[in-house]
Amino acid sequence: MKLDEIKQLLFEELGNLAPEADLATVPPDADLREAVDLDSMDFLNFVIALHKRLGIDIPEDDYAELRTIGRAVDYLTAKTKT
Repeated sequence: MKLDEIKQLLFEELGNLAPEADLATVPPDADLREAVDLDSMDFLNFVIALHKRLGIDIPEDDYAELRTIGRAVDYLTAKTKT
């Protein structure tokens, strides 16, 4: 997938969990849990949603790669390259 497609997918899934959040104002290096007020269950649901949408395994050791939009886009782009 392309970078912009991954970013759009991230925003869609974050929007499902935090519909009140203005994701366009979240800096790419901001901690998503703080920026959009995700608790640990919300974050886990976010990871599960990404797994389902992209069909990729995201091991627990890699969850830190999803803590910011910038890191998540890079990580997911690398994982979805064929």
